[in-house]
Amino acid sequence: MTAPGSRLDALLGSVATAEARLAVTAGILLATLAVGWLLLPRAVVAGERIVARWLERALDGHGGGSIEAIREAVPVSVGLRLLVGLLQLALFALAAVAILALWGQFSVVVAVLPMAENVLTIGAQALLSLLLLGAAYVASDVLEEYVEDLSADSDRITAHQEQLLSRIMQVGVLVIAGITVLGIWGVNLGGLLVGAGFLGIVLGMAARQTLGSLIAGFVLMFARPFEIGDWVEIGDQEGFVTEITIMNTHMRNFDGEYVVVPNDLVTNQAITNRSREGRLRIHMEVGIGYDDDPDEASGIAEEVLTEIDTIADNPKPYVIPSGFGDSAILLDLRFWIEPPTPQARWRSKATAVELIQDRFADAGISIPYPQRTVSYPPETAEADETVERVERLDADDERSGGGDGRANDRPT
Repeated sequence: MTAPGSRLDALLGSVATAEARLAVTAGILLATLAVGWLLLPRAVVAGERIVARWLERALDGHGGGSIEAIREAVPVSVGLRLLVGLLQLALFALAAVAILALWGQFSVVVAVLPMAENVLTIGAQALLSLLLLGAAYVASDVLEEYVEDLSADSDRITAHQEQLLSRIMQVGVLVIAGITVLGIWGVNLGGLLVGAGFLGIVLGMAARQTLGSLIAGFVLMFARPFEIGDWVEIGDQEGFVTEITIMNTHMRNFDGEYVVVPNDLVTNQAITNRSREGRLRIHMEVGIGYDDDPDEASGIAEEVLTEIDTIADNPKPYVIPSGFGDSAILLDLRFWIEPPTPQARWRSKATAVELIQDRFADAGISIPYPQRTVSYPPETAEADETVERVERLDADDERSGGGDGRANDRPT
């Protein structure tokens, strides 16, 4: 700045007469007013339109939400007025330097120059920081829309993966922008990273469960044991998955209760996904009497199962004798429901129980309830008969007046 200022001082200082200096001063002022108040606002508006068209072509329709949000926070008119004011201020400052150099007061400029440089440096840093943060905000919105378009074109990306990818990319963009802004302001990133590392160790030890849930969220994203809307059983919790976040899995059970399971518990328990295959096999047992024909009962039960609307035809339902129970021969009923829903499972089982009971009754096939037959070994029966005979003789003695103290002979 010193060399150009010296040349400007030498150039303008060559004007010797006061009349010439006044004329040059008037010319500088008129040129400054003409450029600052007439040309500069129009040039800024034209530049804003060119930049807007370029951004529309570059973003290809993405990032509209964030751009509208920035426009609502800082309207275009306010931004343009601010930009025009800054440029006018710089132009007037340059005109003031030229006039001071013209009148031989360039030493004042040299004295004020360090302060002006500090102000300009701080202003440039602030403006650049705002531009970087605004660009990072727009870029995060563009990345989110890009991931949404990619997920819409591919069936392999689930809603949970889409959400996590969007958040990871947005956080990455914001972190890079934050580090860049700190570098612009001259913050010592080395010391900051050392402090952040130490703080991360402390937080990691203090929040191990939270970090475990966070890591488990990434594991669930790539393993994909279930998706939103699936009917799952996780440990002792069963219901439909309503939301999968980076920390928790949200479920709605069959009682209408809202259940939140931390992701670290999800990954450490057995997961049963009843919706994954698109169909579900149901097992039921029914007992028939030992005097009934198992083949006939199996045929009747299979015929009943094929008539129920909620039971799938392929694979066909079948019934097989599965074992001997305490009071009945057990028949195992196996059939499929498609698609698998709790309502279809309950309805098919209830209908099967009702119809099978009616058909068995019509065919004379019994469904016995639990019963037990008690028998004694021969020696136990003879002992019981002896005790019963002794008790009967005692009763006869009492009726015949045998209470006079004389001993009566009794068989032993």
